[in-house]
Amino acid sequence: MPDFWEIFKPLYAANALEGYAEEEIAYLKELFGALPRVLEEFYRAAGRTKEFHCVQDTWMLPEHFKKWEWLRKSHYLILLNENQGGCRAGIRREDLGLSDPPVYIIEDDENCAICSPSTTEFLSAALAYEGVFTFAYNPEEFYWLTGEEMEQISSKLTKLPFELKNWLGGMRITLYNNELDNMVAVMDCDGEDLQMLYGAASEASYERLMAVLGGIGEAM
Repeated sequence: MPDFWEIFKPLYAANALEGYAEEEIAYLKELFGALPRVLEEFYRAAGRTKEFHCVQDTWMLPEHFKKWEWLRKSHYLILLNENQGGCRAGIRREDLGLSDPPVYIIEDDENCAICSPSTTEFLSAALAYEGVFTFAYNPEEFYWLTGEEMEQISSKLTKLPFELKNWLGGMRITLYNNELDNMVAVMDCDGEDLQMLYGAASEASYERLMAVLGGIGEAM
C-alpha cells in the first residue's frame, strides 16, 4: 500500500512523499482507540506531503486534533473539511477498528450520508479531486456540460475507478484523465446539472487534455 500513493506525485508535481512520524500516528491511535490500517499506512507514507495540502479544502491532520477540541469530541474521525465548512468527511468512531472502513459526509454529527465505501477509495478520490485546484495549467473557470458533452468525455478519457458521493449539497464527483498529471472533475448535482473543472500539472499534458476538451462546455 505505501507505493500506491506514488501515483499522486505527478498530479501534484511533488518530488517526494512525506509521512508522519510514529509518535504522531500513535497520538491519534491513543485519542480514538484505534486507526484503520489503510489510514495509518497513508499517514506513514504520504500524509505530510506539503503539496497535498495546498488545495481547496482542508485535510485534518494529527496536529489539528491536538489544536481543536471539536475534532477530538466528534463522533467521527474527520478526514477532510470543506473550505466553507458546509460539510466534512469522516469515519465513524465505531468503524475505526476496521481495516478499510467506509467514509461518510457529515453536515452535523446527527446527519450523514455515505461518501465512499472504503477509506482507500475516499483518500484516492479526494486526492484526485483536490489536485484539480493546484494545477499550473488550467482555464481558471468552471464549465457547464450538456449530457452529450458528458458522453464525449466518458468516451474519450479514462474514468478513474473511484469517486466521491454526497459531497457539498449531495454532489457526485467523477474523475477522468488521459495522463497521470492531468484531471477532469465532473460535478453532478442532480443528474442534469453537470459542471466541469479541469487542468494539468504540465503544459504538454494540458495540451493533450485540450485535444479532447477543446470546445466542450460553457464557462459559468
